[in-house]
Amino acid sequence: MRLLTSALRQLVGVMLMAIATVGFAVACILLLPSRVARIKVCNFFGHVMGRTILWLTGTRIAGDPKPAMNAAMPAIYISNHTSPIDIFLGIWLSPFGTCGVAKKEVVYYPFFGQLYLISGHLRIDRGNRDRAIEALRSTGELVRKHRLGIWIWPEGTRSRSGRLLPFKKGFAHMAIATGLPVVPVIVTGAHRIWKKGSFLIEPGAVEVRVLPAIDTSGWKAETLDAHVAEVARIVNDALPEDQRAEPVSAAAK
Repeated sequence: MRLLTSALRQLVGVMLMAIATVGFAVACILLLPSRVARIKVCNFFGHVMGRTILWLTGTRIAGDPKPAMNAAMPAIYISNHTSPIDIFLGIWLSPFGTCGVAKKEVVYYPFFGQLYLISGHLRIDRGNRDRAIEALRSTGELVRKHRLGIWIWPEGTRSRSGRLLPFKKGFAHMAIATGLPVVPVIVTGAHRIWKKGSFLIEPGAVEVRVLPAIDTSGWKAETLDAHVAEVARIVNDALPEDQRAEPVSAAAK
């Protein structure tokens, strides 16, 4: 019965996404000359559909993180990533004028991916480091010029266990290119609602906390690794014990 209910939730969700995507895709096509306008239109899509999907999946949000998110704008928002739920949390929480960063394969996600393709949000090729860095820097110029924000999952993929994975360096490259502060967004419990690779949805509560902004004005490329490690430590310390990174064994050190 639980699997059937989950399947029905997902079917309704896909149907709603399909309907909404058509309308917003038309708007994006009409706004093709302006990348910034397309980003903001898709932010509105995210606010509507993100909240709708969270409700449909029975996801309850503990507290109200939106005031802290909006107060920090513009910023580079980073979050841990453990579940498909995180995607809908991200598009719902992102303030207007926030540019998303996703792997290039996002275009294969039904409906959502096709809208993402024409939205103006950034896709990066994780298999080509130089092209990925150049794309980040190019978007950084747009972000700086129009005072946009950025949302990125620095792990680069979802964690199957719910534990924090090693951070990739993209967010740090963006911070150096834009001078924007980094704002960690801590998501707790999403991996219990919709596990990676599973079709079963278990309604429940997710806690979202917005940590104080991290000043990046003094960051340099030469010290990039240290900045990435420090932000990862801050995020890891803010997570509950069962979601923290796997301890490094003495043999692996």
